[in-house]
Amino acid sequence: MTQDIHQDKILILDFGAQYTQLIARRIREIGVYCEIWAWDHDPADIPKFAPKAIILSGGPESTVEAGSPRAPQIVFDSGLPVLGICYGMQTMAMQLGGKVESGHSREFGFAALTPTMSCRLLDRLSDTPAVPMGEGESWMGQQQPSAAHAAADGSFGVWMSHGDRVTALPAGFAAVASTHDLPLAAMADETRRYYGVQFHPEVTHTQHGTELLRRFVVDIAGCQTLWTAENIIEDSIVRIREQTGSEHVLLGLSGGVDSSVVAALLKRAIGDRLTCVFVDTGLLRHGEGDQVMQMMAANMGVKVVRVNAGPQYFSELKGVDDPEAKRKIIGRLFVEIFEAESKKLSDVKWLAQGTIYPDVIESAGSKTGKAHVIKSHHNVGGLPERMHLKLLEPLRELFKDEVRRLGVALGLPREMVYRHPFPGPGLGVRILGEVKPEAAEVLQRADHIFIDELRKWALYDKVSQAFAVYLPVKSVGVVGDARAYEPVIALRAVETIDFMTAHWARLPYDFLDHVARRIVNEVRGVSRVVYDISGKPPATIEWE
Repeated sequence: MTQDIHQDKILILDFGAQYTQLIARRIREIGVYCEIWAWDHDPADIPKFAPKAIILSGGPESTVEAGSPRAPQIVFDSGLPVLGICYGMQTMAMQLGGKVESGHSREFGFAALTPTMSCRLLDRLSDTPAVPMGEGESWMGQQQPSAAHAAADGSFGVWMSHGDRVTALPAGFAAVASTHDLPLAAMADETRRYYGVQFHPEVTHTQHGTELLRRFVVDIAGCQTLWTAENIIEDSIVRIREQTGSEHVLLGLSGGVDSSVVAALLKRAIGDRLTCVFVDTGLLRHGEGDQVMQMMAANMGVKVVRVNAGPQYFSELKGVDDPEAKRKIIGRLFVEIFEAESKKLSDVKWLAQGTIYPDVIESAGSKTGKAHVIKSHHNVGGLPERMHLKLLEPLRELFKDEVRRLGVALGLPREMVYRHPFPGPGLGVRILGEVKPEAAEVLQRADHIFIDELRKWALYDKVSQAFAVYLPVKSVGVVGDARAYEPVIALRAVETIDFMTAHWARLPYDFLDHVARRIVNEVRGVSRVVYDISGKPPATIEWE
C-alpha cells in the first residue's frame, strides 16, 4: 500500500442511539474510515487514535436529567471539528454554555428544514442530489415530504426523533436552520468548526443527509476518501501476509456471506496455504451444499473439505423440540466435527473467523456493561482455546454492507453475496418442534419456491429477509377429492434498517396467492400456507 487507508479517520462517540451504526456506515460509504466508541471510553485514548474530526451521536437519555451522559472535555479542547447529532447537539450546547429544555412538543418523523443563515454544512444543500424514498412513500406511518419541500428557500425533508430541544445557543454559535415547530434545528460555530443538527442525517429519510455528512468529513475535516473496496482488499492482503508469514490457515466455511468472503480474501492472500472445512448439516437451504462446493472449490480454486453430517445431526436432534436445546446441540456438534477434521491437518497454525465490526462493538459493550443490547459473539465457539491456534479475523473492521461489497470485488456472485441473512443453526430453528429429515426436505422445497418467486417478481431485494417456517401443527385440507391432514408452512418477509426493529413486508396479494398455490401443488405433504404479519417487536424476525 502506498497510502495508509486508516490515516484519515473519524471518531464517533456513541450515546446509545439506535442509529449510531448507521452514522458509521454512511461515513464509510463516503470513503472515510471511522470507529464507534462508547461516550465514556477512556478520553486519554482519543489523542492516540488521532481522528480528523469527532461526531457525537444521538441517544435515548435526556440531557436535562442529572447524571446523563456527557462528551469528554477533550473533545472540545482538541481543536478538531465536531458534529453533534440530536442528543449530540444537545449535550454540545449544554456543555458549551447553552440551554436545553424538555416539555416542548416532540418531533417524530418527517419535517421540512429551512436554512436561516449561511454555513458550510448546509449552504445550498438542497441543490445536491438526494436519495430519498419514493415520492409519497411512507415509513413507520409517516409520509415523506414531497419535492415541493426543496423550495426556493432551500428547505428539504429531514427525519426527526427527539423530545428535548436547544433553547439557548452557546457563545459563538448561530442558529442556521429551523423547522415549523423548532426554531433551533441546527447550529454552527464556523470559527471552531462546531456544528449541531437536531435531525438525523444518517437515515435515508433525510433527503440530503449523506451529502451533509460528506461535507463534514471531507470538506470541513479534510479527510481523503481512501476507504474503498479495492483499497481495503489490498490493505487486508498485506496485513494477512504479514500476520501469517508462511504458515497455514484453517477456516470453517458455512456458505454464508462472511465466511465465503473470508475464504475468497484468504485465497487471494495466501493461496494454497488455506484449507476450508465445510460442515454440511443437512439443515441448509435447498441445494446449498452443492452450490458452496461449486462456487468455492470449482470456480475459485479454494481447497474445501466437505463433511456430509446430515445423518449425525438428525440423530442427535431426535426427540428434541426446545429451541435453545436445539441450538446448543447444533453448535456443539459443529465444534466436534470441525475439531475432528482439523486434527487431520498437521501443519495448520491459524484459525480464520468471519467476525465483523458489529460483533466487535457489541462484544465490547457486553464486557463493559455499557451496551444497550448485550450480545457476545463467538463465530466458532471455544475453538481457538481448545485447538491452540492463533486467531485471524480479516473482516473485523467491516460492516456487513462493506463485506458484501468486498465479496463482489473479489469475484463472488452478487446473488450469493447479497442473499438474505440465514441463522447459524440453519433450518433447525425454522422447523418448529422436533427436527426430522422429512420436515427439513419439505421446508427446503417450500422455502426455495418462496425465494425463487421473490426473485422472479423483482421483490427479493425490496425486502430485508424472507423465509419459510415449518409449523408443528397439522390442518385439514382437500387434495383432489380426498381429505388431507398435513403440516402448515408459514411465510415470513420483513423490511428493516438495522434488524433491531422490523415491519412485515406488504407483499402483493397476487404474489402470495401464486406462491401458496405453487407450494401446495409442488410440495407433497403441505395443504395450507399462511403469511406472518407480525412486526418486531413484539415478535422476533425468526420464529425460534
